[in-house]
Amino acid sequence: MINISKLYCGLAGVSDALRYPTHRTIKPIVVFNCTPRCNLRCVHCYSSSEAACREQELTTAQAKMLIDQIAAFGCPVLLFSGGEPLLREDLFELMEYARQRKLRTVLSTNGTRITESVAEQLAELGLSYAGISLDGPQDVHDRFRRVDGAFLDTLNGIAYCRKAGIRTGLRFTMTRNNIEYVKNVFDIAATAGVRRICFYHLIRTGRAKELTDSLPLPQQVRQAVDTILACTVERVGQGVVEEVLTVGNHADGPYLLMRMQAENHPNQASAAALLARSAGNRIGQNIASVNWDGQVFPDQFWRNYSLGNILERPFGEIWQDETDPVLGVLRNKRDYKDPKCGRCRWFELCLGNFRSLNGSADLADWQNEPPCYLTEQEISRTE
Repeated sequence: MINISKLYCGLAGVSDALRYPTHRTIKPIVVFNCTPRCNLRCVHCYSSSEAACREQELTTAQAKMLIDQIAAFGCPVLLFSGGEPLLREDLFELMEYARQRKLRTVLSTNGTRITESVAEQLAELGLSYAGISLDGPQDVHDRFRRVDGAFLDTLNGIAYCRKAGIRTGLRFTMTRNNIEYVKNVFDIAATAGVRRICFYHLIRTGRAKELTDSLPLPQQVRQAVDTILACTVERVGQGVVEEVLTVGNHADGPYLLMRMQAENHPNQASAAALLARSAGNRIGQNIASVNWDGQVFPDQFWRNYSLGNILERPFGEIWQDETDPVLGVLRNKRDYKDPKCGRCRWFELCLGNFRSLNGSADLADWQNEPPCYLTEQEISRTE
């Protein structure tokens, strides 16, 4: 994650200790995709979830075993995702169990299942944050979600969370077909009283593979990041946001620094220091994902390569297996990187977006995904 409000505006963020650690022994945040079921059928869903999904899910006892394993390993945060996690009948029981194990809980949801009663229960369970997905204005959102009325149901869910006192944020995935609505998302957030926004770069996994020409063009991405910067400055000045982040494309860090250098921005030195401390793309290190059936992945966007199953080996043992070829690449980016990254003067701050979309451990199948949008002149070591 690139914290725009922190780096560009100097606004302290709630999760800065995790994002900019003073040492590198921090344990991963775990995303638990606890169910493949979903009441929507989003065109860009990384897990291809829908109501008809009937894949095997961990039982309540097995899910509690997972919670025990990640708590014992020292992971700081457990993020319940899916599918739509609120379709899992024992979700509240699992959240309560995670609280007993001293885990901070986060919820990633489409928001449509959050009633006033549900929000009150989530608050009572100590939910620290609800990230709610939104794809743009009403017509765009409903088209992406393939359900009429989803936008209004999502706004209602946001309102119920805020009424219950739950810290709430928006999650917006930028595709070629909605990237023009970045400013609209800021407007929607302000109207809804939401003070945190995460802008995700599209990674073509799950159903997103089916999108034709789904990746934004480089110029579209640059324009979107410029809009995010301008809107963040404006909204920070108005006191209506506390965190604005971009997620999934670590080229955002160098791009931000180049902007700050060109502007002679007073925060450019501190921004560079914080980016160096966060150490770039740390997939397979700072974040882990566990599937509804117990399979462990390097992050939530790896769907075709399992590191192991928590029903067969404890999570900590799987995560520390240095013999795994994928973890070996992800944790040694200086030795394994995309050719463009090898030419880049910013590599140490970024570490690239090197990944395999088909899950292969063979480096011949790895690529820069999402693509780096910096020009050859910008990455040149002789610039």
